[in-house]
Amino acid sequence: MDTQMLTYLFIGLSFALYIYIAIRSRAGSTGEYYVAGKGVHPIANGMATGADWMSAASFISMAGIISFVGRDGAVYLMGWTGGYVLLAMCLAPYLRKFGKFTVPDFVGERYYSQLARVVAVICVIFISFTYVAGQMRGVGIVFSRYLEVDINVGVMIGMAIVFFYAVLGGMKGITYTQVAQYCVMIFAFMVPAIFISMMITGNPIPQLGFGSNVAGEEVSVLQKLNGLSEELGFNTYTDGSKSTIDVFFITMALMVGTAGLPHVIVRFFTTPTVRDARKSAGYALLFIAILYTTAPAVAAFARINLLNTVSEASYEELPEWFSNWENSGLIAWMDKNEDGKIQYTAGAAMAGKPSFTDERGESGERLVSNTATDNGNELYVDRDIMVLANPEIAQLPGWVVALIAAGGLAAALSTAAGLLLVISTSVSHDLLKRNLMPNISDKQELLAARAAAGVAIVIAGLFGIYPPAFVAQVVAFAFGLAAASFFPAILMGIFYKRMNKEGAVTGMIVGLVFTFSYIVYFKFINPGANTADNWFFGVSPEGIGTLGMLLNFAVSFVVCQLTAPPPQEIQDLVEDIRVPSSAGAAGASVEVAGGQTANAS
Repeated sequence: MDTQMLTYLFIGLSFALYIYIAIRSRAGSTGEYYVAGKGVHPIANGMATGADWMSAASFISMAGIISFVGRDGAVYLMGWTGGYVLLAMCLAPYLRKFGKFTVPDFVGERYYSQLARVVAVICVIFISFTYVAGQMRGVGIVFSRYLEVDINVGVMIGMAIVFFYAVLGGMKGITYTQVAQYCVMIFAFMVPAIFISMMITGNPIPQLGFGSNVAGEEVSVLQKLNGLSEELGFNTYTDGSKSTIDVFFITMALMVGTAGLPHVIVRFFTTPTVRDARKSAGYALLFIAILYTTAPAVAAFARINLLNTVSEASYEELPEWFSNWENSGLIAWMDKNEDGKIQYTAGAAMAGKPSFTDERGESGERLVSNTATDNGNELYVDRDIMVLANPEIAQLPGWVVALIAAGGLAAALSTAAGLLLVISTSVSHDLLKRNLMPNISDKQELLAARAAAGVAIVIAGLFGIYPPAFVAQVVAFAFGLAAASFFPAILMGIFYKRMNKEGAVTGMIVGLVFTFSYIVYFKFINPGANTADNWFFGVSPEGIGTLGMLLNFAVSFVVCQLTAPPPQEIQDLVEDIRVPSSAGAAGASVEVAGGQTANAS
């Protein structure tokens, strides 16, 4: 069976599994739709959390960024992993003890304000749609290559699959689907990594191979990469180009953004008890670490294989993988000096993404209609293909290539489903049930949630078809928005009794507006000014969420000191949330504003 048929088989079987789980686990109530009935085992929840969090950015794009930028790409590893620890230790158990359905639910009750709830809903929608754009784009990239369709068609196929199991199953269906997706994803990531580590270093453990010598040579993997990079005019792989302050701000934005991501936080609402929430956080960190400790090795191996394969090669000498990815529009060659060989050096080969014509050049290359740049680079490579193309570049068996396709789709679809569920629950529960239509029945609320999910999927698909940037960069913006809006409100809501609704609402608005405006200005309104000389304090748009977070904290604190303190029952609620004595007790409850009770188990 050839590679293409194996790809169809693997993707088809994985999709059939996801749809089967969704049908068997379909939600019959709002409790099952929103938080899976709070009955998910910690190990299953740990896997689901890992799949929910390890998105297309983690599986597809993170190693691609590290592969191209070297040391600077470490900010994604440090920020995302450190942020999960922060979330697991400082936020998740307390939010689970509070016992509500959504993050806006917590914000609205803790700050005894419908306005606070609405602002939180707006923040959720901003963050989730920014994040989901990267996931849908990742789906399109995988489909475009492996099913040989246009990227936009691939996005539409992904929309249809997500629509089916997200709308039907809700959190209950998504949770068990994500368990299966985690298994597919981690197996797909590790198998080619082990193969390639053996080929390049002789060591079957990628994490150890990354620090080993290249097989048959007296140089390490990183020394080999440094030498190849310098020969071709790139920056040394182990040297970074970002300033220390920018690295710090990006890492911090990713870290606190992770802790403020609503679709990750809501996973901890699905366990039976607070103790189980803590356990699931530990399991999730273990499951996540498997991929994150492997990603730097995959990045380095992919870079070595790419540089060794394409540099100074003629089109006829290139292996089949090059033309396969060329057909998808994610790699292209322009023979600028007409010597028939590929000169791969630093700098953009052409103005923008390649747009192919139906003609071939004298050297056999696919001609593109883009304008060539003046530098010597003749090769365009989309960063997002590095993980997906790596097995083909290394000439691994066809079943490994098919496996990586299934894994890439699992990564993108799992996170997209979680994000879309958060959007739909925020609209149906927090906006309709708790604000605009308080008298709707449970059945009507469930119908509204499913309708909101359907609309969200369509909008997310449009973001995937017209993406603002490559996958991981788009996701980095989402983390910045989460850092500047949710994190301070949640953290102070748990640990600072004096924080009131005026401070929290003002802080969220200031943080979100500042961060969003900064990103939009430098990325869309005036991209020509997107240089370190024009940034505030040398902080790039990817890291500005940290400054937005600091503004949020400062504004919230000042405003809360100038206004009345929260009611006594809210201060008592905060005290009760922080008490660990009933961490494993089921059935306990705490009194919240308006005489309602929140399950603390």
